Amino acid sequence: SKGAETSPGTESPSKEKGRDSQIPIADDAHIRGGKNAVVTIVEFSDLQSPFCGRFHPTMQQALAEYGDQVRWVYKHFPLDQIHPEATPSAEASECIVEQKGDDGFWQFADTVFANQSRIGPDLYREIAQNLGVNISKFNECVAQRTYKDRVARDYQLGLQLGINGTPGGFVNDKPLRGAIPYEQLKAMIDEELR
Repeated sequence: SKGAETSPGTESPSKEKGRDSQIPIADDAHIRGGKNAVVTIVEFSDLQSPFCGRFHPTMQQALAEYGDQVRWVYKHFPLDQIHPEATPSAEASECIVEQKGDDGFWQFADTVFANQSRIGPDLYREIAQNLGVNISKFNECVAQRTYKDRVARDYQLGLQLGINGTPGGFVNDKPLRGAIPYEQLKAMIDEELR
């Protein structure tokens, strides 16, 4: 495998506006890059996965190079069987969104991926404090698992679309499997831009 972690294993895909994408993009999706980009990269990811941690800078590099020509859609795909913090970190990220919106989500994800060796409740609270969220509301949101259904919805969509490991996803309608090197991702993007 190309650096992907697998998981054993529903919402219906609907036609998405834009080129070749059949992945539904919900209103509450976490999107970086051009909202109406020609190339949509949907990534199903696990905040505790070392392969996702390795792929995260690859995606950041793609956005830096292509700007608004690419939109990056992040979907939760926690591999709980091997990563005990996968679901808690995903739910905590949504508790950040509740107060800080999509920018807060991306700052949380960037920080967790940069500090994966410290993943856990202390790191989530530290990030929340650094982002200036109301900590008591954040702690309550995490403790009550307010966003467990939101995280599960992404996971179920991934299963339905044939995702069985992380990182996994699509460049428009082309499968993206594993922590591929930047050159390979760039070639896929360039093909879609032709």
